[in-house]
Amino acid sequence: MSKTVHQRRPPASVAVAVDLVIFTVRDGRLQVLLIERGNTPYRGQAALPGGFVRDGETLDATARRELREETGVSADSLHLEQLRAYSEPDRDPRGRIITIAYLAIGPDLPMPQAGTDASAAHWTPVSPILDRQIALAFDHEEILRDGLERARSQLEHTTIATAFCREPFTIADLRQIYEAVWGVPLDPSNFRRKVLKTKGFVKPIGERRLPDIGRPAALFHRGLAEILTPPLMRSGTASISREEM
Repeated sequence: MSKTVHQRRPPASVAVAVDLVIFTVRDGRLQVLLIERGNTPYRGQAALPGGFVRDGETLDATARRELREETGVSADSLHLEQLRAYSEPDRDPRGRIITIAYLAIGPDLPMPQAGTDASAAHWTPVSPILDRQIALAFDHEEILRDGLERARSQLEHTTIATAFCREPFTIADLRQIYEAVWGVPLDPSNFRRKVLKTKGFVKPIGERRLPDIGRPAALFHRGLAEILTPPLMRSGTASISREEM
């Protein structure tokens, strides 16, 4: 009997990259770091910052390097987590490139500096991108939307909102983070009650901030908790129920 010979296909040439969804809240608005691409493809178009994984470099190391190069901020002072992989065969016209996206969050981050393959870098409000007033290169709008949903969900179940705040902060500062990320107004009294009832969310430091107008506001540091128990759900925080009126 003759044997069937199965020819193996040569391995596909695959490159691996890292892209960063870097969020901060500036002027009361959720903003994302975008670059203006200096090279083809999509020269001159807005995109998320990122780059290829170098020889001998882990994914986390690439993310930390790109974060430092694009913002001038060390990843040690930010929240940084892996989001997911994007591997559609035609996602990049240069060839087979798989990207691993990371979500980074920091408090009122400084003005960015353009990296080696960018002609400019700037903070951009997220809303115009979601409304498609600003088009992003590659599949970066999908990555941005996934990063936003991750951040919104994390605010419900974890203490990640404090990563947006410079310490010390007030409860009003923390509420403004939730409003900026969730995109909905929250009732101040209801929000304050829920935050202070959640064990380990925030820790009072015994000092107050003197505003230009109004009463002094208590100051807090982030607490030791990482998970919110019970969670602070979007639907349950936006307004006061009849029982609370």
